[in-house]
Amino acid sequence: MKTKEQLIDELIDLAFAEDIGDGDHTTLCCIPDTAMGKSKLLIKEPGILAGVEIARKIFHRFDPDLKMTVYIEDGTAVKPGDVAFVVEGRVQSLLQTERLMLNVMQRMSGIATMTHRYVKKLEGLHTRILDTRKTTPGMRMLEKEAVKIGGGVNHRIGLFDMILLKDNHVDFAGGIENAISRCHDYLKAKGKDLKIEIEVRNLDELKEVMRVGGVDRIMLDNFSPELTKEAVKIVGGKYEIESSGGITFDTIRDYAESGVDFVSVGALTHSVKGLDMSFKAC
Repeated sequence: MKTKEQLIDELIDLAFAEDIGDGDHTTLCCIPDTAMGKSKLLIKEPGILAGVEIARKIFHRFDPDLKMTVYIEDGTAVKPGDVAFVVEGRVQSLLQTERLMLNVMQRMSGIATMTHRYVKKLEGLHTRILDTRKTTPGMRMLEKEAVKIGGGVNHRIGLFDMILLKDNHVDFAGGIENAISRCHDYLKAKGKDLKIEIEVRNLDELKEVMRVGGVDRIMLDNFSPELTKEAVKIVGGKYEIESSGGITFDTIRDYAESGVDFVSVGALTHSVKGLDMSFKAC
């Protein structure tokens, strides 16, 4: 299995390949390869900065001679006019790395900013904000890192690091008891130690899970806040509880106050607006 670092390196290589192709002819036609200069990352909108360390990787992978001086680190609140970093070196390299760096920084900062808003909304409660697998293909590692930078918690990274028995798994397996039983048989046969979460759609399914047992966390799918309170009482602290489905910024505190341990929010990664910033010659 590929490491996180390998996946990020491959993403950077693919992004350069699709953007530069057989050459940045605009830059090559008018900028001498000996020209030297520097550019600054200028913040144009309030938010939480994220992606500085990935930007460093982008610059280094394209041109190891580029020198990056960082003034603001990941996770810091920024405002218009702030300069996050300055990069110095070959002008051709600065121009060819600009768009990829900005795409990543704007996307990651937008995710971190939105996550921070959700986390602040739950201030004073024990409930934590989770992300989901609803990420941009190829960019999952970056987007989940941005969630952490914003104060959220990563759910499973993919299909390999946790068992999550969703409604379709349960239905195809022939019910909750079959799904859980087969899950344990599989983990034992493969010698794997993975956490098990199961999704329930109503209180009857929840009661069935409580009867069968053998899980670590229960996901309440599309429950109302009122039904969530009932579910929390039924579980009685025996398992972790996650609320998911149809939860908005306006309603998330209602779910958290019901007593759940986690609330997962797909919008952190699938509906986010990038944070405005630019890379300007200086």
